[in-house]
Amino acid sequence: MASAPPHQLAYPHGSDPDQLARTLRHARDLFVETGATSVGLREVVVDSWMRCLSSGVDPESAPLDVDLDEAALETARAEHPLTATMPLIRRLLVESATEAGLLVAVSDAVGRLLWVEGSHALRSRAEGMTFLPGANWSEARAGTNAPGTALALDRPVQIFGAEHLSRPVTPWSCSAAPIHDPDTGAILGVLDLTGGPEVATPQSLSLVRATVAAVESELRIGRLVRDRLDTPGGSSGAPRTVPPRTLRVLGARSALLGHGSSASRLSLRHSEMLLLLAAAPDGLSSAELAVELSDVDHAPVTVRAELSRLRSLIKPLHMQSRPYRLAGPLRTDADGVRELLRRGQLRQAVDDYRGPVLPHSEAPGVVRLRRALHDELRAVLIERADPDALLGFADTEHGRDDLDLWRAVLAAMPASSPRRAQVLAHLTRLDHDLT
Repeated sequence: MASAPPHQLAYPHGSDPDQLARTLRHARDLFVETGATSVGLREVVVDSWMRCLSSGVDPESAPLDVDLDEAALETARAEHPLTATMPLIRRLLVESATEAGLLVAVSDAVGRLLWVEGSHALRSRAEGMTFLPGANWSEARAGTNAPGTALALDRPVQIFGAEHLSRPVTPWSCSAAPIHDPDTGAILGVLDLTGGPEVATPQSLSLVRATVAAVESELRIGRLVRDRLDTPGGSSGAPRTVPPRTLRVLGARSALLGHGSSASRLSLRHSEMLLLLAAAPDGLSSAELAVELSDVDHAPVTVRAELSRLRSLIKPLHMQSRPYRLAGPLRTDADGVRELLRRGQLRQAVDDYRGPVLPHSEAPGVVRLRRALHDELRAVLIERADPDALLGFADTEHGRDDLDLWRAVLAAMPASSPRRAQVLAHLTRLDHDLT
């Protein structure tokens, strides 16, 4: 028979929950009193216990840390990308969990619980061990537990009874899985199912994982729909107000232009030209535009020819000449990220930053705009030191090799963060690769 995955329960006497519970209580007590580990304990549990003790967790005390007060919790929820998926989570998991007398929790990327929903009676009991919205359930704060350990390992985890290190938590069991950003792969948080022994079954973990897959699909579909709705002409539903002019350039090979009831994909050269004109409301001469487009000398007449072709494609924008400029403002998705930064909506800014401005462009002016936005976002995140937003930005293709950014992540991250070990390991690799 094939062995179970390491995150699932795989004890030879697992068919007898009462016997398993007694065995685990004895193993836990032996470990706490002597540091010895019993034969047969899962490696994932032993490793977690070791991490928790090295972080200073008291095995006899209940978790007590609440990181987010009511106002901070409200702000964190409003800005978090998982907020949009809560109706789906409630429909797929919370409703059935409530009927079964269980709890569903959703955390952010650093282990802070943003939502705890389900059975009212069980919620009251869980609050006695500070399992409530705003509380920090990282391993280093709460001991071994499915949400914290799933974040620490970036994989689904089940924890049964006395596999929890903190004694007040040992009557509980839980199954949890990380939720990833479908575009960047960054960890957004964890989905957890908590209750009695019935939670630590393969079926329960499969249900959690299936819900996570649905959430990640919902995020992907939601972004596609939002892109379509934000692009004029993309909606087939009821009449609505849309931005009169939009230009999408983040993470794209070429720009998508929307105006009125139409939308069109531009060539890279025309994308570069239109972006540069959008960034220069006072206009550019053909000679200035030539310099912004290439390090190689191009005759202004060549640029004027390209501008003439562009004008025929964007007639509703009314391009003027002498100097070349647009008759009115053209809003880009890069502008949207900057506005979010000015409003302090860091998590949403990270979520909307799909990638660098026209990453395949080598035009000097575009390269300058690309660096300016990336550096502005990076600087604000480092200055504000929000660990969840910083991680969301660093844990992507456009932040993964940034040594100073990861140092800022480590500095902002609480010592108790379940992902601290991952960050340290990543920093070690970057240090090695860059020296």
